[in-house]
Amino acid sequence: MTRLPARLAALALLSASPLALAACGGDDEAPTATTRTAAGTGTGSVATVEDLPTDDGQATSGRGVAIDARQVYDRLGNGVVTVLARGSSGGQESGGLGSGFVISDRGEIVTNAHVVTSGSRSNPQPAKQVFIRFADRNQVEAKILGTDRFNDVALLQVKPEDLDLVPLRFAGPTDAKVGDPVMAIGSPFGEEQSVSIGVVSALDRSIQSLSGFDTVDAIQTDAAINRGNSGGPLLDARGRVLGINSQIETSTGDGSGVGFAVSSDTVRRAVDQIRKVGSASYPYLGVSTVEVYPQLAKKFDLGTNTGAWIQLVPEDGPADAAGLRGPTSRTDRPFQVGTYRTGGDVIVGIDDQPVRSSTDLAEVAQRFRPGQTVTVRVVRDGKKRDVRTKLGRRPTTAPRD
Repeated sequence: MTRLPARLAALALLSASPLALAACGGDDEAPTATTRTAAGTGTGSVATVEDLPTDDGQATSGRGVAIDARQVYDRLGNGVVTVLARGSSGGQESGGLGSGFVISDRGEIVTNAHVVTSGSRSNPQPAKQVFIRFADRNQVEAKILGTDRFNDVALLQVKPEDLDLVPLRFAGPTDAKVGDPVMAIGSPFGEEQSVSIGVVSALDRSIQSLSGFDTVDAIQTDAAINRGNSGGPLLDARGRVLGINSQIETSTGDGSGVGFAVSSDTVRRAVDQIRKVGSASYPYLGVSTVEVYPQLAKKFDLGTNTGAWIQLVPEDGPADAAGLRGPTSRTDRPFQVGTYRTGGDVIVGIDDQPVRSSTDLAEVAQRFRPGQTVTVRVVRDGKKRDVRTKLGRRPTTAPRD
């Protein structure tokens, strides 16, 4: 794997892991089930939420749309909830606090997996109990239907009877644009129903998941998000969920850094799998790569200015079995700010889909199924060749170099 300088700031989950309220709301005791509980006081209604009109009166996409934070909050704020989890860490009781939002009239709620799990990367443990607190102060127990630790998504469910539900709607995979205004709602530091606004700062970011694999297609935002915002929605001007707030990159531990949200497309994919089988699985190629750029390609005579250059092929993985070539050099060669091992294939496509970068490779690969045989197109010794490869199932934790 390429040895690059460590980031100056650390990626931090927006809820403590292991679960600890001190990092979210200043309370280091586990949440109490009877605290501020008012179950059964709702009417059992379900609101129908359409896309909100914008300043031009339309609910269609367009440029230069401003966000009306008050309108979005008034219409959709009740669909955002606080998630309280009771678990155990190191044999001691602990609690976690995060955010979430309703997605169906069946009482389904989406949050981050790290809000409702604890333990090590290889041995995650679900919280013993999870409670959902609604904006109208109803607080009810929830069931964990399943988690996707590869993308930090969890699906919960409460009994919908006697609750007033406001399901939020997901945006489409191409609805987020850099510069678009966005709004986060959640419970930073336990301050429930808090609103912050900003813009989409960047798209197609890669952030590390609980499993050690990268979550790709993440959204970067400058909207203020902090510990406790985990699992809450990042909304666009029409009230659609662009993603779920998951991490901050910060040198101080608070929201003065850069925020990241797992994209709606990734969340939908996770939810669909959890609904069917209670968990999520993804294909596994079994390579570690770096992005090719023109100067790197020229320096090492790669034969292509784009692609994903293989730097590691774990033994007995799908790529190894198929004959994809890893580095032939055992020594690192420095170039600019990184060091590289030479001799590996450069992946430039899978089936008919191009691969221009390492992020592309991860995004394209997850469109296939574990066990599916694909054609991996590589550049080897300056020539293109196709390698038939049977994809595996992604292991629970990422292999280490």
